[in-house]
Amino acid sequence: MSEIRHLGVAMRYTDAPERRAQLERQVETEGYVSSAVAAARLGVSEMTVRRDLRMLEERGLVRRVAGGATTASTGAPFENRSAVGAAQKRAIAELAAEEASTARTIALDAGTTVAATLPLLPEATIVTHSQPVIDELARSASPRLIAAGGHYQPDTRSFAGPLTEQLLRGVRCDLALLSATAVGVDGLWGANALDAAIKRVLAEQSTRVVLLADAGKLGASAPVRIMGIEAIDVLITDARVGSAALAPFRDAGVEVRVAG
Repeated sequence: MSEIRHLGVAMRYTDAPERRAQLERQVETEGYVSSAVAAARLGVSEMTVRRDLRMLEERGLVRRVAGGATTASTGAPFENRSAVGAAQKRAIAELAAEEASTARTIALDAGTTVAATLPLLPEATIVTHSQPVIDELARSASPRLIAAGGHYQPDTRSFAGPLTEQLLRGVRCDLALLSATAVGVDGLWGANALDAAIKRVLAEQSTRVVLLADAGKLGASAPVRIMGIEAIDVLITDARVGSAALAPFRDAGVEVRVAG
């Protein structure tokens, strides 16, 4: 009989249905579950947890990834997200290029707004796990590119996982251009736990961090916490956001720039 404590109350998971229900709840609330951590909490083997997660995946309730599982739906496909708010993305990208004007090494995450900055950036070495960015730079006559491979994720068209993180931790960048599904004074939030981990590494490895977030991202919600707002030096958003909504970010010490 396995037992964990939830909100101070002892809870027992005596059979597989109860165990799987707990795993599903954790993915729903936290966005990700680690097989090793779940096994320790539930008092069962990792093989048992992996079997439970496989059955949950077969029912469409979770999506298995390296080391555990994440939410079954990780947001709209890259191509669909690229087509949304093109004018705002372009305006934000132009301000982002200004921020990057003196950087010699620039980290780009897998966001569509971040990808829109690529044609506007100064000559610099680009560090990225984004397949569209890698493809674009590979067509250059003399690409300056550090491409981080790993487990490929079709929904974000990017690489993630331990292999990707290991490579990125060996690179130091002057600037990171990051994105998020949702942004608030409580931090940056996303829908994909593996992608969130890559964003954290890029921020840690960069001297300056710039967040690109259109108006629709501010005040939105997403299940996976990426990092606190204190990790961001500059927030670039668009003119649809009112000054009152931006005041809390300025009060938190974040420089705010409004595009358009």
